[in-house]
Amino acid sequence: MKLALDEAWKYQGLTYPNPAVGCTVVSQEGAILAIEAHKYAGAPHAEVEALKSAYFKLTNDSKILDIYESSQIHTYLLLHHNNCFYDMTLFTTLEPCSHVGKTPSCASLISTLGIKKLFIGSIDSNMEASGGADIVANAGINVEKDILAKECSELLEPFNMWQKNSFVFFKWAQRLNGTIDEGVISSTNSRTKVHAMRDVCDLLVIGGNSVRIDRPKLDARMVNGKAPDILIYSRSKEFDKSIPLFSVEGRKVIISDSFSLLKNYKNIMIEGGEKMFELSKDIVDYYLCFISPTVGGNSNFTGINEKFEILNIQKDEQDIIMWMKQADNRGNK
Repeated sequence: MKLALDEAWKYQGLTYPNPAVGCTVVSQEGAILAIEAHKYAGAPHAEVEALKSAYFKLTNDSKILDIYESSQIHTYLLLHHNNCFYDMTLFTTLEPCSHVGKTPSCASLISTLGIKKLFIGSIDSNMEASGGADIVANAGINVEKDILAKECSELLEPFNMWQKNSFVFFKWAQRLNGTIDEGVISSTNSRTKVHAMRDVCDLLVIGGNSVRIDRPKLDARMVNGKAPDILIYSRSKEFDKSIPLFSVEGRKVIISDSFSLLKNYKNIMIEGGEKMFELSKDIVDYYLCFISPTVGGNSNFTGINEKFEILNIQKDEQDIIMWMKQADNRGNK
């Protein structure tokens, strides 16, 4: 389950409006056959990706590698599995879906492949998709729930917040000496990931001073994605409209000294430094920090005294990526 969790966290912030989910397939002998995740809304679910990878490893049938649509993967596995999954075990961070929507039911697929055991981290709170555990159990598969329940719940929390209200995360990049200024800090991979997050965000919040000094565009050009609406948090409404973020087609730019309009959005990213961190800490749910193995710059979070609980740590080509929440987070919503 830990392997499935780590894989899913790689895509946290990228799957909106779907949850980040991971899945591991284990053979009868305990060998890891596949570790996969749901990558973006509309893509195959984690269980389907994992079964696809495991199938290829077991059969060397490369035709399945050219199939990307979830319904087609389902059909191919049903026609060609030839009991290759017999007595195997699945670990999934979220209960397999029961309904047929943009993708077929994962629970129904799992029920037909001869799998012996299914371990589930979190039960799906979405009534439309829940019930998959019962479908699988009724097919004679041994189902166990609440495996690493706390960790799976933390992975799922953004999705649960989207269902009720909104999810707000604060993103920043820093060097080893803590500085956050003076040009590009993160790797190309990290910056591409942030652009992909912007592509699925409803709203991006940034401080007025950052806009005036950095003159950013704040779009998703590195992934050819859409640019989110912008809230510039500022008491002064005067800005040089030649700053690139104002000329991005199709976006709304709001200038306000209030966070009240956040209630109109679901998936919200805040980018900023020390001042924005302090201003927003009562509305932020999770924190995302990119740490670059470099030193330099001049400015850091010198006036802040906060403790965090680390939810997940990843490493890309260069940077360390940490998802966190406030250690004393009591849930401000």
